[in-house]
Amino acid sequence: MIARFRIELLSGEHNRSAFSCGVLALDRYLKEQASQDVRRRAASCYVAIDNSSDSLAGYYTLSAACTPLNELPAQLTKGLPRYPSVPVALLGRLAVDATFQGCGLGATLLADATLRALRSEVAVAALVVTAKDEQAEAFYRYHNFLNFGSLPHRLILPIAGYKPVLSN
Repeated sequence: MIARFRIELLSGEHNRSAFSCGVLALDRYLKEQASQDVRRRAASCYVAIDNSSDSLAGYYTLSAACTPLNELPAQLTKGLPRYPSVPVALLGRLAVDATFQGCGLGATLLADATLRALRSEVAVAALVVTAKDEQAEAFYRYHNFLNFGSLPHRLILPIAGYKPVLSN
């Protein structure tokens, strides 16, 4: 079976002009700022490319971050050293072009991001995201993220022993 999508680092070769996920801020970020963030090493941006059309179907960003230990849910602090903060990977953005929504690509991008964080040579204990709205929060909660901290829609996924929840 041939995979429908390939996921690779964003480069100047990728045509971003037609990308439209329905959220202007996410579209604008990919088209106008993602390359700058990659160049400045503020974030890594991974894109999903449709193998049949070479269209840019979705993307996500990852960057290093830390979160205060005292904001983590109690069940996540077991076994962690008692440092003031914990290293995490930040999933800054995740978007799927409207043409490809509903085919499980969001779950695939999330699984890819989590596995990259898990395999990273830089140690991180979890993946953190701030969901943009209730619908996005429901998506992350379906994929085993937990609410934490004082910010609304802030979620965390411990990555030790991670097993992806793939949509049908």
